[in-house]
Amino acid sequence: MIRVLIADDSATLRSALVAMLAEDPELTVVGQAGDGLEAVSMARALRPDVITMDVNMPRLDGLGATAAIMTEAPARVLVVSSVSEQRQLELSFRAMAAGALEVIAKPRPGEEMRSWGRKVAQSIRLMSEVPVVRRHRTSPAPSPVQLSHAGEVDAIGLVASTGGPPALSRVLGELPADLPAPILIAQHIAHGFAPGLVRWFASVCALRVAVAAEGMAARGGTIYLPPDDCDLEVDERGLLHTPRATGLHCPSGNKLLHSLARSFGLRAAGFVLTGMGDDGAQGLLALRNAGGATFAQDESTSVVYGMPQAALACGAARSQLALEQVAPAILSLCRKGTAK
Repeated sequence: MIRVLIADDSATLRSALVAMLAEDPELTVVGQAGDGLEAVSMARALRPDVITMDVNMPRLDGLGATAAIMTEAPARVLVVSSVSEQRQLELSFRAMAAGALEVIAKPRPGEEMRSWGRKVAQSIRLMSEVPVVRRHRTSPAPSPVQLSHAGEVDAIGLVASTGGPPALSRVLGELPADLPAPILIAQHIAHGFAPGLVRWFASVCALRVAVAAEGMAARGGTIYLPPDDCDLEVDERGLLHTPRATGLHCPSGNKLLHSLARSFGLRAAGFVLTGMGDDGAQGLLALRNAGGATFAQDESTSVVYGMPQAALACGAARSQLALEQVAPAILSLCRKGTAK
């Protein structure tokens, strides 16, 4: 049985969520907190497996509560946020930097509550499988990166899921504004959160950050993310495409990396970072077969090792990198290349 703590200042939403989660035989609600201080206290006392965390609460907001919980009583935190308010979006991503695993949108106007409750229950079940980490690991200074790719690359693809936003923010924050290649990102994210993710990345890095548009030319020194509910692909002319996502993962890491393999081949690099499942593995394999530089994040620095492990298991990744080695690898691939 998965033990759940609900933290939300709306008594109506708490009651509705309790009733909906009670319909799932795998879940049991062990407590309800009306503000951040109550959430921290109950997390210490009840030791829940998963906490659903509102971000905008009195006395202590969800960001502060998440940071305190990950220090004092570590648990898997699922942020439940409105996507219509910029402040809540910003708090949501800052809570992820503090240790929250995922974000999910509060019900939209007109959305059927039972359907929304099933989404929350599914997210809770998935999060319960993730190992609990007290805080995001601090890493030593990066060790030298030894690459086996010849020549420079002209395009870079990064794929991530659970634990990805803070991992990506670290990588992007260590790259210079004059990076010669564009960076294309497929980060699994719920509907409504793409604009907030763009703003967060823009606040932590020197590179330009943009939402891709159909037919837009990919430029060096720019990070591109797809719009909500869309995939991101690139063609041989360097033009971006944002078809509606139709697969299980949104956006699809496999589709992004397959497009890099077709369009750039050995002039592209792909990185599969932390995440649950196996998205990105087959796309990375196609890129390796096309001569591209391919890497997977190592287990010790991954929040969830599923996606990197899948990339290694199928032979897609040439090597593993610790998170702190990813930015230096990108710089080396873009500017020097290393002879085989």
